[in-house]
Amino acid sequence: MPENFSPPRPDDGWRQTHLGRLMGHALRRFDARVLELMAHDAEVPLALSNLAARKQVSAAHIHITRHLSLQGERLTDLAQRAGMSKQAMADLVDQCAAWGLVTRRPDPHDARARQVCFTPAGLAWLQAFHDAVAQAEAEFRAEVGPDIATVVALGLEAYAGSYTPH
Repeated sequence: MPENFSPPRPDDGWRQTHLGRLMGHALRRFDARVLELMAHDAEVPLALSNLAARKQVSAAHIHITRHLSLQGERLTDLAQRAGMSKQAMADLVDQCAAWGLVTRRPDPHDARARQVCFTPAGLAWLQAFHDAVAQAEAEFRAEVGPDIATVVALGLEAYAGSYTPH
């Protein structure tokens, strides 16, 4: 081969348009809209609303909102449900506890363990999250149309439902 030969460059556009990247962009857009709606929700405690408005609350904080059951969870179980390391979840729980969203209490089934539970302010946050998700979903349906929204939801449900973590 000649010294100055370079093979033809393959089409590189796939890196910007593959399904995983599109789903990631869609998730970030959806979460950003949810947080924006929560920042302006009069039912959200003012301190939490201010944190959301100043973008101090991120998608990572939504993991607790999405995965913490109303009965409470051990940190290890919460981290596993959220797909995070125990250390990363512990840091997140510490921050959310400082904000008054969650508290730690003794585990009724194991005196050595603690459970992470929503506080009353955390339950208000959870309700605001519910309302914001419903509005963001309605906005998605309005933007793409009900038929496409239904197909997307069914496809994602089927795809996510077939996932088993290693």
